[in-house]
Amino acid sequence: MADFTMPSLGADMDEGTLVEWLVGPGDTVTKGDVVAVVETAKSTIEVECFDSGTVGALLVDPGTTVPVGTRMAVINTETEPPTTIPAPATPSAKQPTAPASELQAVPGRTTTGGGDTVSTPLVRHLAERKGIDLSSVHGSGKGGRITRSDVEHAPADGPHRVKASPLARRLAQSSGIDLSALRGTGQGGTIRADDVRAATAGPPARTVESHAQARPSSSTAEPAYPARAAIAALMSRANREIPHYYLSTKIDLAAAMAWMRDRNADRPVAERLVPAALLLKSVALAARQAPELNGYWKDEAFVPSHTVRLGVAVSLRGGGLVAPALTDADTMPLPELMATLKGLVSRARGGRLRASETADPTLTVTNLGDQGVEAVFGVIYPPQVALVGLGRVIEQPVAVNGMLTVHPTVTATLSADHRASDGATGTRFLTSIDRLLQRPEEL
Repeated sequence: MADFTMPSLGADMDEGTLVEWLVGPGDTVTKGDVVAVVETAKSTIEVECFDSGTVGALLVDPGTTVPVGTRMAVINTETEPPTTIPAPATPSAKQPTAPASELQAVPGRTTTGGGDTVSTPLVRHLAERKGIDLSSVHGSGKGGRITRSDVEHAPADGPHRVKASPLARRLAQSSGIDLSALRGTGQGGTIRADDVRAATAGPPARTVESHAQARPSSSTAEPAYPARAAIAALMSRANREIPHYYLSTKIDLAAAMAWMRDRNADRPVAERLVPAALLLKSVALAARQAPELNGYWKDEAFVPSHTVRLGVAVSLRGGGLVAPALTDADTMPLPELMATLKGLVSRARGGRLRASETADPTLTVTNLGDQGVEAVFGVIYPPQVALVGLGRVIEQPVAVNGMLTVHPTVTATLSADHRASDGATGTRFLTSIDRLLQRPEEL
C-alpha cells in the first residue's frame, strides 16, 4: 500500500488546493499517470502518481486546501489485496462550503444523469474540449461506461460545460452565481475570477454621489492577487538573504545563426529551430562545466546537482510567472529540446503543467528578448544559486580580422550567489556559453 500525498511543487509552496480528481476508487493507475489537478498560488498543475496499482480510497475532497505532505489517497500495489480506508477528517484542511448531497458523492468519479460512469481522464478532457455534455452521451463500454469513441462520435451542438478557471468556479459556487449567464474575458471566452467578482458586486451605482464614493482614492492600495503575492514574498526573501553578484557579456551569434539556417533549410516549418533553443542548450552544457552554479544552497551549504534541470521563466497571460524545468537539458538533442520547450510553454500558459515539470530547477533562464529587452539582470530563485538572463538578438558592428562588419549578437547576463561561487566561476561560465555558440555543431 502506498500513499499519494500533496506534493511540493516549488520551494515557496506550503499548501495546495485539490481542484479535481482524475481517477476514482477501483481505477488502475501506472507510475507517471496524471491522477489529480492541484492549484497553487501561481498556477494549476497536473500531478502524476508515483506508484502503480489500484486506487483504494480518496481522502481529500475537491476544493480542499491542505499542507504539503498531506495524505490525499491510498494506492493498493498490484501485489496487495484491495484496501478501503474511510476518509478521515483533516484538521489542517480548509474545507469549502457545499451542499450535503455533493459531499456524499464519491469524489473523482463523474456520474452522468443516466447513471453512466466515466472513470478515465482522457474521456473527460476530450468531452470538455469538444464542448460535449457527458450526461447526454450513451456509453457503449462495459457497464455502460462512456468510451473515447462515444465522445468522438457525439454531436457537439448540445449543452456544453461553461469554460471557466477553477478559482472562478469556486467563487461562483460560494456566491450562487450562474456561470452560464456570465461573459468571460479570458482567452477563448473563458470566465475568470475577476468576471465572477464583477458579477457579485452587481451593477455600478448611477448617482454622482455613489460613483464618487466607489472611486478609490489614489492612496488606496489594492491587495496583490495570490500569484503576485507569492512572487513578491519569494523575491523579497531572495534579495534579503542572497548576496548577488552580476556579470554580463556580448556574444557573437553569426556562426550559430548560419548553422541554424542550414539545418532549418530541409526541415518542415513546425520543426525548425529558433535561437532560443541554441541558447538554452549552450547554457545547459556550460552549467555542466561550472557545477558551482548548478545546484542549491541548503542548510548553509552548497549542494551540487548531478543533473541539469534548466528552469525556463514563462510569463502568464493573466499575470505572474512560473519557471518549469527542462530535465536533462544538457543531454537532450536540439530537436527534442525544441519540441519539449514548446510543450512546456503551452502547458504553463494553459494552466496544465505537470508536477514533474515544476520540481525545483537547478538553474533558471529568463529570456526577455522577444519583448525587445537587450539585457536583463534577474533575481535568483531560492534555493538555486544562479540565474541567466538573455536579451534580444540585435545586429551590431563587430571587428573581425581587423575589418568592421555587422553580426547578430546577444547580451547574456549572470546573477549568482556569492556564497556558492565567485566572479571567476561566473566568468568561466559565460565564456563557456560563448565558446559553445561559436561551435554550434557541438550543441
